Amino acid sequence: MEQNEIAGILNRPYSRELLARDLTRLAYVAKDGTPRNVPIAFTWNGTEVVMCTSKNAPKLAALAANPMVALTIDTEVHPPKILLIRGRAELDVVDGIPEEYLQMNGSYEMTAEQRVEWEKEVRSLYDGMVRIVVTPTWVKLIDFETTLPSAVAELVQEREERQRA
Repeated sequence: MEQNEIAGILNRPYSRELLARDLTRLAYVAKDGTPRNVPIAFTWNGTEVVMCTSKNAPKLAALAANPMVALTIDTEVHPPKILLIRGRAELDVVDGIPEEYLQMNGSYEMTAEQRVEWEKEVRSLYDGMVRIVVTPTWVKLIDFETTLPSAVAELVQEREERQRA
């Protein structure tokens, strides 16, 4: 996909709504060759999806060996809104807690006191983290209004052709 096509899809209202959510599902291939799909908090900085994890997370070795990933961000209502993203994971080891990690966990319902305690706990637990940064190389928005899964769109087209015949 061309970058302007990716940007066009990511700038649609439903895409922006989905990119403001808390969780994505990160799919990758584990070191043993089997697929993995894990929920993980994320933030969108306008050009990249940023996720953070502990420096000892098993997914890091897998991502270093095969950085190709797929992300799914969706809703829990009918009809669902689904944003599919593919890209290459870049791993960025950082000292301390990345600001993105604090931002992406800012939407959980916490009192101000709970937030202070949570952040204190996070800072005492991690001496550093790894930012998993994905720049989209392919995207698809499925909103069931203007876009459908490709297999469903194919069935709709076949039905219309049968009805015309």
